[in-house]
Amino acid sequence: MEKADNIFSTVELDEPIIRGDMKIDKITLRRPKSGELRGLSMVDIVKLEADAIIKLVPRISEPVLTEADMVELTPADMFLLSTEIANFLLPKAQRADFLNP
Repeated sequence: MEKADNIFSTVELDEPIIRGDMKIDKITLRRPKSGELRGLSMVDIVKLEADAIIKLVPRISEPVLTEADMVELTPADMFLLSTEIANFLLPKAQRADFLNP
C-alpha cells in the first residue's frame, strides 16, 4: 500500500481483476467527498460493511471498478480496500495517532 498523502492510497490486490484483456492488479482510492457518501451510512463504512464498500469503491477508484468487479473480489482484497477507506474518514489527530502509535 502506498500513501502519498491522505487524499490517495494505492492498494495492490492479492488476486488481480481480469476484464477481457485488461488485468487490474492495483487500485488507487481517492478520499471520498461528502457527496460521494450519499445514500450510504458512515457507520456501515466504518464497520466495513460489504454492501456499503461495494457501492462506495466504484465512486472513488482508479481504474473505476464496477459493483460486479467488487462482488468478485477475494475477502482479503475487499478488506484491504475497506480499511483504506476507513482510514480516509479519520480526523487528522486520530490518523497521526493511528499511524505513529
